[in-house]
Amino acid sequence: MTDAASSTGAEDAGPEPAASPGDEREDISPEPATSSADELEDAGPEPVTSSADERETTPSEPADASPGPGGAPAGSPDPSPESAVVAEPSDAFQALGHEVRMEILEAMLERVDGEGQDRASFSELFEASSPETSAGFAYHLDELVGPYLRKTDDGYAFTYAGEKIARAVAAGAYTRRASSPSIGIDDPCPFCGADGLRAAAADNVVSIGCGDCERTLLRMGFPPTGFEAHSDRLPEAFDRHHRHRISLLRDGVCPECAGAVDGRLDDPTAAVADDLPEELDDHVQAAFDCRECGYDLWCPVTLAVLEHPDVVAFYRDHDREVRDRPIWNVGREWTETVLTREPAAVRVAVELDAEILELYVDGAASVVGSRRVDAE
Repeated sequence: MTDAASSTGAEDAGPEPAASPGDEREDISPEPATSSADELEDAGPEPVTSSADERETTPSEPADASPGPGGAPAGSPDPSPESAVVAEPSDAFQALGHEVRMEILEAMLERVDGEGQDRASFSELFEASSPETSAGFAYHLDELVGPYLRKTDDGYAFTYAGEKIARAVAAGAYTRRASSPSIGIDDPCPFCGADGLRAAAADNVVSIGCGDCERTLLRMGFPPTGFEAHSDRLPEAFDRHHRHRISLLRDGVCPECAGAVDGRLDDPTAAVADDLPEELDDHVQAAFDCRECGYDLWCPVTLAVLEHPDVVAFYRDHDREVRDRPIWNVGREWTETVLTREPAAVRVAVELDAEILELYVDGAASVVGSRRVDAE
């Protein structure tokens, strides 16, 4: 993203204000349950105490590095696949610059989806388009071969890029702009506790904020088809969409391009920091950056671990589902404590029914250990 996730920043353990879409960072602001830096004890009421019967999990031992087939260490990935440039960006986009070519891609997509066929003949594509002569059609078809279509003995087939661009056009990603009036959300503000949260959309970007304390909790993009398909439950669909994307980032996979993602703990952006209450002055956020396409997201550390298996299991053990907690307000049961700055380390804790789950997050925004303890 340049995505900002919840409550005053990126996405939060309470929400942080999100940054802007497109070429800007998306930020989710933190929930006001975080604590101070360089301390092992929580600032504020973080009820994390140990007990005799606590359960702990620690990072697993490194995998066996003994040589496998071909001399490579066992468990090591196969050699990287080859990658080839089939067209320069300007040439690839220029190839789309005619309505007949877009009709060809549309016809291909209808054949793939409607008929379950991955090939189409020259005559089948010609009949589905509008050129007056077969010669003119052949020219336009040939311009698509390479970046968007493959010519085979059985006809024409999509390349990966061809199907992606055809689906993006069908979904209106480049041609439609969605906006919606402000609607109320049945969740309290994580900062002031007021029931005045509102969600509004403009230019395919959803903003959620509090009308009482006038804080923006998040501001993040949403595909135009999502507004139409989920108009009756937009906040829920928006939440599901972005918590999945955050989980991918935490796992090191870019939700935009599937490239490698680097995570880290960092100070909030200036825009987020200005909107935080004084008790969160030492707050840090999880920041994720894609090495390939440059997509980035800043969010509360809590949001980065919200779908961690230990968290999901903890909620279910208490007959609850963590997915019922939206990213703009995960609840007052969550707290964050900065343990050290160098190296960066944060403890994220959640308390349910007098039991506490603690997760320890390192400077790469990765969970390196967890434990359950009884609350006093």
